[in-house]
Amino acid sequence: MKYYSTNKKAPLASLEEAVVKGLAGDRGLYMPERIDMIDEEVIADMKNHSFQEIACVVARAFFEEDIEPEVLDEIVRDTLSFETPVVHVEDNIYSLELFHGPTLAFKDVGARFMARLLGYFIRKEGLRQVNVLVATSGDTGSAVANGFLGVEGIHVYVLYPKGKVSPIQECQFTTLGRNITALEIDGTFDDCQALVKAAFMDKALNEHMTLTSANSINVARFLPQAFYYFNAYAQLDREGKADELVVCVPSGNFGNLTAGVFAYWMGLPVKRFVAANNRNDVFCEYLRTGVYTPRPSVQTLANAMDVGDPSNFARIYDLFDGFTKPFELICQLISAHRFTDEDIVRTMRRVYEATGYVLDPHGACGFQGLVEALTPGEIGVFLETAHPAKFKSVVDDVLGIDLEIPPTLRAFLDGQKQSVELGPDFEGFKAYLLSR
Repeated sequence: MKYYSTNKKAPLASLEEAVVKGLAGDRGLYMPERIDMIDEEVIADMKNHSFQEIACVVARAFFEEDIEPEVLDEIVRDTLSFETPVVHVEDNIYSLELFHGPTLAFKDVGARFMARLLGYFIRKEGLRQVNVLVATSGDTGSAVANGFLGVEGIHVYVLYPKGKVSPIQECQFTTLGRNITALEIDGTFDDCQALVKAAFMDKALNEHMTLTSANSINVARFLPQAFYYFNAYAQLDREGKADELVVCVPSGNFGNLTAGVFAYWMGLPVKRFVAANNRNDVFCEYLRTGVYTPRPSVQTLANAMDVGDPSNFARIYDLFDGFTKPFELICQLISAHRFTDEDIVRTMRRVYEATGYVLDPHGACGFQGLVEALTPGEIGVFLETAHPAKFKSVVDDVLGIDLEIPPTLRAFLDGQKQSVELGPDFEGFKAYLLSR
């Protein structure tokens, strides 16, 4: 399988090249040259299989031309040591709880899969040390840092906006040491993401070190998230609830929603998707106007969604670009809703008071997106992307409770913070990397 750039100006790349480079030479995002369908009978039979077995089937559809089947299955099974349960919340709305991995966030799957895949390529090809640059607005940094921790031949640099991630999120990637370095950027997530993208384009840096990214701009990070959608469908299909399925995705950089659209193109019978945005609503605006206008992000309670220029918009558009009316087709498959902090607070309180279910701020956007989008007869699943304890101060304040912190999170709080403070300017960031 070859991979092309969304900007269409870079040479085709192999899977290994796409994973190791992260970003194409023309600053575009890599896309597989085709999306293979999974047989209807195979999808219908997924209800009889485990999450790991389902994921192996999906992974083969993506990668079997490039990796030996037994090696690929081993990578998938090593990645998935946990389940992602579907939990009934209210009426015809279900939560897909994606926070049962090591850092209690949905990005654990993509990060762990990429770490193992990249480690495989390093061993196979004898590559020199690969340096992973990852910008985070919250959960990506912790998932990547823990997914890559101790992996031989890889060093990870986590760029995060100073004062704009939750304390627990920060502890998950600043206390690890070893092959993980946290860079505390005095700016926004968009500044962090811009630094990462600029680094890939800088000749001197790329001659000095091998760079790649573990953000969802990397195909090995976002594609495995398609596993979730097939697993959710299988769980609901067991209960006879999979017809007229609508999936709502809390969306920041849009990697998770893009993975869902890939699953749709692979044959997963999802009726449509809903993108739940906070005040950073450039995608909502695009669906309303047909014009994509990125702008600086603003800080909200749902901080992992504080993205003003979502990278994966390029992939979503590219999936439809070959059709006569791509904008109309995108609007048919995806709708979007915007929620303020006040909306988030009201939803968290209403659901807790009515059902006892604790939503984190991002899950609250997903739930409310379904409340506003579902029509009679439809079943809705929203992605609850992180354990609410990762946002304990917000949850406790909104709900008036003392939410228990799971032991896996509490362990991070006992660690010693280690970070390097940098400004948002590229020359300072470049100088730091050249000194390494």
